[in-house]
Amino acid sequence: MNQQCVFCSQNIENVDYKDAGFLRKFVSSQAKVVDPRYTRTCARHQRKLAQAIKRARLMAMLPFVRR
Repeated sequence: MNQQCVFCSQNIENVDYKDAGFLRKFVSSQAKVVDPRYTRTCARHQRKLAQAIKRARLMAMLPFVRR
């Protein structure tokens, strides 16, 4: 069974870095970006997702590390 990308299935073109609650689904408990094999994101959206997470970290919306 081949699952489709979350972003492709919902027709989300751009990943919003300001939506920190949504981005937390794609960050592990240690504040690392989760592997696309587990999140089921395609390569194109995984790159956009990683960029959005990095921007959210710089804007202090997401932590760089968990304590």
